[in-house]
Amino acid sequence: MDYKDYYKILGVNREADSDELKRAYRQLAMQHHPDRNPGNKTSEEKFKEINEAYQVLSDPEKRAHYDRLGSAYQNWQQRGGSGNFNWEDWMRGAGQPGGVRIEYEDLFGSGFSDFFSQIFGGLGGFGAPRRGPQARQPQRYESEMVISLAEAYQGGERRVRINDRSYEVKVPPGARSGTQLRMKAAGPGGADVYLIIKVTPDPRFERKGDDLTTEVGVDLLTAVLGGEIKVPTLKGDVLLAIPPGTQPGQAFRLKGKGMPNLQEPHRHGDLYASVQVEVPRKLSRQARALFEQLRGEL
Repeated sequence: MDYKDYYKILGVNREADSDELKRAYRQLAMQHHPDRNPGNKTSEEKFKEINEAYQVLSDPEKRAHYDRLGSAYQNWQQRGGSGNFNWEDWMRGAGQPGGVRIEYEDLFGSGFSDFFSQIFGGLGGFGAPRRGPQARQPQRYESEMVISLAEAYQGGERRVRINDRSYEVKVPPGARSGTQLRMKAAGPGGADVYLIIKVTPDPRFERKGDDLTTEVGVDLLTAVLGGEIKVPTLKGDVLLAIPPGTQPGQAFRLKGKGMPNLQEPHRHGDLYASVQVEVPRKLSRQARALFEQLRGEL
């Protein structure tokens, strides 16, 4: 199995802070997003790779574990790379000894590589046993389950393997980071297993509660004269009519186009589309003359 350089994938150095990582991720993810490249398998795989790299490097615990692996792997290469690198050590290092093995089968198509699964032991790694403040409380196991914003929007199912048993769990529409899915008595000795959802960032949207915000590029003439623009939503693009004289940064509310409410899935938040006016960098002589004429008349 080949080592994946997540820093190289995102085009950042190993000292990059969280803001640099986020900027690099958003730029690359927007470029390779499947919605912008329909039917392009190369972009689809690149998008998955970018998401995986950001998933690891944006999480301090995963990043620290990955950095330790990188140092060991580089030392192994410098010694000549004889034999096979001991990946098992790093798979075990993903969780606490004595835990329960929890793996997820990807039913959504978001996909994580074999490298990721080997290093972190499946999306959740080893379930770490947790005990409550009182000794009499039953043991419980916790594991992180990573989903995309689109998956959180639509809900769905994941197949979970706990040691040698397979289960299907439902991801509720409107799930957010921190949402807990309880699997009663699924762990060793009848212990409960809690899957803690983590929703990965989407390069197109920012989430605030059940509301979403997105930026939409609008050409200068449409902003001045008005017209229709395409706005991305989690159910596909919609057309939005904007009035003449639309200003840069002006936001338009698309009612009910946000996230479903976790408690009442039929009720949705709103989507706010912020206009980013795109000014042409190059003009033909004729276009420049028209703008000069316009400037004289304003």
